[in-house]
Amino acid sequence: MKAGHKLRPAPGGGPAPGSGQAPGAGANGRTPTGSVSRRGSTDPTAVVPGPEPERESGRDAPRPARAPRRFQSPEALGSALRGAAYVAGEGLGTAAFLALALGKPLLLEGAPGVGKTEAGKALAEVLGRDLIRLQCYEGMDASAALYEWNYPAQMLALRRAGERDVDLYDEAFLIERPLLAALRAPARTLLLIDEIDRSDHEFEAFLLEFLSDFQISIPETGTLRAAEPPVVVLTSNRTRELHEALRRRCVYDWIAYPEPEKEIEIVGLRARDVAERTARAVVAAVGELREMPLAKPPGVAEAIDWAEAAEMLAASGTRWPLAFRRAIGAALKDEEDVHFVADKLDDVLERAVG
Repeated sequence: MKAGHKLRPAPGGGPAPGSGQAPGAGANGRTPTGSVSRRGSTDPTAVVPGPEPERESGRDAPRPARAPRRFQSPEALGSALRGAAYVAGEGLGTAAFLALALGKPLLLEGAPGVGKTEAGKALAEVLGRDLIRLQCYEGMDASAALYEWNYPAQMLALRRAGERDVDLYDEAFLIERPLLAALRAPARTLLLIDEIDRSDHEFEAFLLEFLSDFQISIPETGTLRAAEPPVVVLTSNRTRELHEALRRRCVYDWIAYPEPEKEIEIVGLRARDVAERTARAVVAAVGELREMPLAKPPGVAEAIDWAEAAEMLAASGTRWPLAFRRAIGAALKDEEDVHFVADKLDDVLERAVG
C-alpha cells in the first residue's frame, strides 16, 4: 500500500481514527498519565526498574525470563517480605501465598497509609520481578492502561517514506502502557494496579475482562494473550464498593492498622537512625490520633516520617517532647486536623513520651 493512504489525520489535527491515541496527548503522542516510565519519573504509571519488554519484531535482542522464585509456605513468604523491610501479618502472608499458588490476582483493601502499595512493591522485590505500576484515577480510560499508537512518529514516517510503502502499525510505533507491558512479560513482572477504587465503573468493567482472560485485542495487529497468568496486585482504599465479579476473581486480604508492637517493629525497620524510645513514643501518639475524628488519620508511612523528623529535630538541639510537636507536619497533612489536635497534642505527647 502507498504511504500516503495508510493513515489520515483526524479533523482538527487530532489523532487519526483507530490510532488509539488518548485525548490530550502531547506532541510526542504520550499522555501525562499513561506512559510506562522509569524510576524517578513523576508519571503515575511506572515500570520499576527493569528492561523494556522484548519486541516480537526482533529489533530488540530477546531477553531470557528469570527463573521465578517460589515459596513453600506462607511463613516462608512472610519471612522473605520481612527481609525486604516489610512486616506482613499472617493474613497478608497467607493471601499472597495463595494468590501466587493459584495464579489469581491479590486484592488488598484498607485505610490509606496501612501499607497496601508497599506490599505490592515488597512482593515484587522478593519474587525478583520488575514492578509495573498503574495508578488509577477518575476518568481513566483503556488507552491510558493498554497502549497507544505514536501518531507524530507515524506522520514523520509517512513524510520520510515518500512514495515507498510504510507499515504504520509496525510495533516501532506502538506505545506500551502497563497492561500491555505485563502481558508481554508475565514471567518477569508484577503488575500493581493501585487504588482501583479511584477509577470509574466503566474502567473497572474493562479491567474485569482483562483479568478474566489476560489478553487484549489490538485491532490493527491482532490479539495478544499472556503465556501464563501474570502476578497482579490490586489495592483499594474502599472509597467506593468494587464490583462483586472483580472480587470473585481475586484472593482477598484486609490490611488494618498494625498492633502497637508490630508498628514499632515496622518503624524500626523503615525509619533511619530512630531510637526505640522514639519509635515507641510515635506509635503511642499516632494510636491516639487515629482514635480522633480526623479527616486524614496518620498511617504507617506518617508514623515513620514523624519518627524520623522528630529525631532529626532532637539531633539539632530541640528538646523532647517539643521535637514531636514541631514535627507534627510529618504526621498530619490536613489543616483542619492540625487545628483540631492543637490543644490536645501536649497531653497526647506527654502520655506517649512518659
